[in-house]
Amino acid sequence: MTGLAENIHTPVAIVGAGACGLSAALALSRLGIECVVLERDAVPAGSTALSSGFVPAPCTRVQQAAHVKDSTDLFAQDIQHKAHGQAAPALVKAYSEAIGPAMDALQEHHHIPWQLLDQFLYPGHSVHRMHAVPEKTGEGLMSRLRAAADSADVVVLTQAQVTGLDSDAKGFVHGLRFTQPDGTTSRLSCDAVILACNGFGGNADMVKQHLPAMKDAQYAGHVGNDGSAIAWGLQLGAELADMGAYQGHGSWAIPQGSLISWALMMEGGIQINRFGARFHDETQGYSEAAVQVLNQPDGVAWTVFDNQLLQFAQDFPDFVAAQAAGAVKSAANAESLSAIVGCPAIALDKTMAEVNQLAQANALEKSDAKDRWGRSFKRRLEAPFHAIKVTGALFHTQGGLNINAQCQVLQPNGKTLPNLFAAGGAARGVSGAEVWGYLSGNGLLSAIAGGHIAAHAVAQKIRENT
Repeated sequence: MTGLAENIHTPVAIVGAGACGLSAALALSRLGIECVVLERDAVPAGSTALSSGFVPAPCTRVQQAAHVKDSTDLFAQDIQHKAHGQAAPALVKAYSEAIGPAMDALQEHHHIPWQLLDQFLYPGHSVHRMHAVPEKTGEGLMSRLRAAADSADVVVLTQAQVTGLDSDAKGFVHGLRFTQPDGTTSRLSCDAVILACNGFGGNADMVKQHLPAMKDAQYAGHVGNDGSAIAWGLQLGAELADMGAYQGHGSWAIPQGSLISWALMMEGGIQINRFGARFHDETQGYSEAAVQVLNQPDGVAWTVFDNQLLQFAQDFPDFVAAQAAGAVKSAANAESLSAIVGCPAIALDKTMAEVNQLAQANALEKSDAKDRWGRSFKRRLEAPFHAIKVTGALFHTQGGLNINAQCQVLQPNGKTLPNLFAAGGAARGVSGAEVWGYLSGNGLLSAIAGGHIAAHAVAQKIRENT
């Protein structure tokens, strides 16, 4: 990454070099606008590297090549349906329309090789629209974005922790301050700022205040998500929105600390507690499942699947790594599985029988028989079985600075701050106000679409002022 002299001026300062910040920087480079990206870590990674790296997008070249019928309107409907109609309409429309062009631009101009994940359908999505790089990991995505930024000569100043924004009485940000490992504080002046750093999941006090259900949950996000962007915005008079929204995950392997793909649930896996009983519809979504799991005794559950699903899961590098770390426990039959879980064998037998009876009824009668939570099963679970001990975890927050469709930060009176933009985890997302509003991929949707939108809005503002 490129270094930077002290006390200089840049047209645009971007705080954070995750998917959001680098997407914004790459868009600015295509628009001919210089910028500097400030990143607190030695190697840009952030929340993106800790994620699955999967991005939902309609009408991309990759999706169209696969002959998937989709539209921005359908995507927007899926987002709002998952959010119970509570997501900000202007942002839903803006992100739904921007993400496809943003993904295509990253592919065409920066050689990001998107692939469509069409082996299964993520919860809440009407069609196959989830994209990934060949590595199928968040780290793989970040590695490719870093390489793209290097090739585009984007200036990324690493180990530069922003400590505050300098502004005038009208809220115009004319620079920012940052510290470096040797303890020195430097200043960078600018014409506009894009806050692309993440939310407040790493701030225990803010989590306790805004997300009480997660106050004791394991945090699986980046430690740098300390709410700084929110604090800076509040100092300038910004408004906050959707502070109760977040992405949880109900299948965080313990003690390995690994993400287990929810694709297992969508293809027939189940979750049981220490009594050997299921306790929710596992296909509703992995975010709200975090709360369901945490509500079980000791905040623990077991993700259970069979050989067919084990083979399916081998296509996910994160799963393979978790398996290598010893997360997967195998049992020849239900009795052996009950011994692993520590539950009564008779209770587990009853659970498995209920699942298989529903699957058999649907197969024979071609009906849609459902369990008490509204889930139907396509196939039986057959011995031998496999199980992973999991808990519910907090991944990242979905509330933050209120923004308009151009990613301009808003004040409570609805007016915009003059030159402050926010996207990704720094801003409100499109998940409504609660955990159940998170549609699979909403985090990277707001990061990449938001970075793309913010860059174009900043470029227009700079050109208007020159």
